[in-house]
Amino acid sequence: MHEQSFTRKRKLLNDPVYGFITIPHELIFDIIQHPYFQRLRRITQLGLTNLVYPGANHTRFHHALGATHLMGQAIEELRNKGHVITDDEALGATAAILLHDIGHGPFSHTLECSIVEGINHEMMSTLLMEKLNEEFGGKLETCLAIFNDTYPKRFLHQLVSSQLDMDRLDYLKRDSFFTGVSEGVIGSDRIIKMIDVVNDELAVEEKGIYSIEKFLVARRLMYWQVYLHKTVLVAEFLLMKILQRAKELVRANVEITAPESLRFFMENKIQEADLKVNTEVVKNFTNIDDYDILASIKQWMNHPDKVLSALSTSLINRTLSKIILSNKKVKDAAINEAVEITALQNGISTEEAKYFVYCGKVSNSEYSMQDDQINILFKDGSIKGISQAADILNISVKTGPVTKYYFVCPKDVYQKINV
Repeated sequence: MHEQSFTRKRKLLNDPVYGFITIPHELIFDIIQHPYFQRLRRITQLGLTNLVYPGANHTRFHHALGATHLMGQAIEELRNKGHVITDDEALGATAAILLHDIGHGPFSHTLECSIVEGINHEMMSTLLMEKLNEEFGGKLETCLAIFNDTYPKRFLHQLVSSQLDMDRLDYLKRDSFFTGVSEGVIGSDRIIKMIDVVNDELAVEEKGIYSIEKFLVARRLMYWQVYLHKTVLVAEFLLMKILQRAKELVRANVEITAPESLRFFMENKIQEADLKVNTEVVKNFTNIDDYDILASIKQWMNHPDKVLSALSTSLINRTLSKIILSNKKVKDAAINEAVEITALQNGISTEEAKYFVYCGKVSNSEYSMQDDQINILFKDGSIKGISQAADILNISVKTGPVTKYYFVCPKDVYQKINV
């Protein structure tokens, strides 16, 4: 088969958020066509959020293409302002944002470190980029350097990963679109028009400061209204508990049905050191997606293990447990009482009852002082971090994390305890 011409690879895609977007280079087209990237069509962007917002069925594939589109706009804007970005650098930054989520496992962040324990998606993304670089004859060297923040022009990495990167600009707008939560709508076009580079760092022109304010507020509202919505949380905890129980059974030599690639991770504890030396890790990881997990859970509904069966049935039928989010912890006495009642009612041990009754905490920081600050460029040429420039904003920039405590237990049990 003859290689497709570059003309045929320069395609237009119709994106529901931005309209028509262009694939800018034949290498970008070839990456999109690769099985590693096509797999992202089968990885939902927001995990189980569609159990609360039915429209939230968009994928990592959607998001990666959207972020790539915004990267093209940002590069064009910076070039128009006189900053030198070579064609190789533009291609490297574009490939880096396209591939920034390539290492996500099924249901995105929900099963982060659950399927491959202790390995986050950034580690896996780097590994898969390195594999792709080998396949494409070293054409992704600049991409890898930008992604790993080893490239001399640091602002290119900030376009990929920072507190004001193309990743965040796309996912806020896209997630808002598909959930229907209007609070997440941001002016990505205006923000990109306002970006500049000073001393190799991204900065936002002073007149764009209110767009940044809205971006930060939108991010905070989207976290508590969508990403950390209490029903989303309890559904995602449930999914993690199902995988945890299935792994426990497999490692106890209990018969359990699962696809071969999923079983590989259920049977083996993969360490970071295994990533580059065990070829089976990449082979099996890139062969699993949301469909494998859901198909397995549907089968586990009928498993003889009471815990796995009950958890699986609860998720498939959306009969979710009670969850409380509050500013203080639930008392240990109430938790212990809930565990005892759950164990007694279901004929299981108190240890097994802890799959149904548990607590913990979640937190979200609108803006972190420890990460790259969002810099504001004033008309006199001075630069201030947005937290220092906050006196001209309508609100103050919240720099500390907001933490909430959660408590989960079956609804009928909750009615019987004193919380």
